[in-house]
Amino acid sequence: MKILLAGGSGQLAQELQPILLSVGEVIAVDRTSVDLSQPETIRQAMADIQPDVVVNAAAYTAVDKAESEAQLAHAVNGIAPGIFAEECEKLGASLIHFSTDYVFDGSSGSAYLETDSTNPLGIYGKSKLAGEEAIRKAGNRHIIIRTAWVYGNGGKGNFVKTMLRLGKDREELRVVADQIGSPTSTADLGAATAQIIPLLGLESFGTYQYTNSGVCSWYDFAIAIFEEAEKLGFPLKIKRVIPITTAEYPTPAKRPAFSVLSTVKISALLGTYPPHWRQGLRQMLVKQLTVDS
Repeated sequence: MKILLAGGSGQLAQELQPILLSVGEVIAVDRTSVDLSQPETIRQAMADIQPDVVVNAAAYTAVDKAESEAQLAHAVNGIAPGIFAEECEKLGASLIHFSTDYVFDGSSGSAYLETDSTNPLGIYGKSKLAGEEAIRKAGNRHIIIRTAWVYGNGGKGNFVKTMLRLGKDREELRVVADQIGSPTSTADLGAATAQIIPLLGLESFGTYQYTNSGVCSWYDFAIAIFEEAEKLGFPLKIKRVIPITTAEYPTPAKRPAFSVLSTVKISALLGTYPPHWRQGLRQMLVKQLTVDS
């Protein structure tokens, strides 16, 4: 099986590449060879590689910057996924594409189902929703996986890496406590993706959601990061983490206050529920310690 992995230099693709080798030949591409803002480079890569499966782990993920770069965000997140889907239909290939909890507005009082109404608050969420819609319009040979609060050892930065960096230099941090979600490890998301590939077919195509189990606020997540990092011997100066409200930390883009995603559907497909987020965090930190040393 030939797998085209888009987004090769990103944190999710870096995790996916070695994992996907267990199910097929992986051809990873990044923006230097396939620029998702330029549709012709996508079509050319698909024609050259002729993949059986496309895993699109590429995205414009700068949530706040998207508010001032709407055109670029829409090109990468909204238009490019549809082109991948169109080319997959031509080849009889399957597409696995990653979307986001930000397609919801956060007003729900319970975990969002795949079938719940979407209502993105910002440009990033709107661009990701446009990508989902473009994929569905192109055909049905796809699996869309909405995920949330993703972090891992790869890539340039994420919430865990930021907390470790700041916690090394500062005694006090202020972290938002009124946004609730489910942190998701790229290792667990990648393992689930590898499990899905052999199951690709008419009975499994559709929209799913995958996050680690359990819920927390960004404040809770920060506390857990420092607790686990301290146990492992990370160099930390941090003494206090102060909970604050979203209003006290204004950002260009609005974020959903509650973006917990139901994982019942994907758990039925895989035959198991995702590991708890704290377990994923611990494993990431253990690996990060070896990377740093």
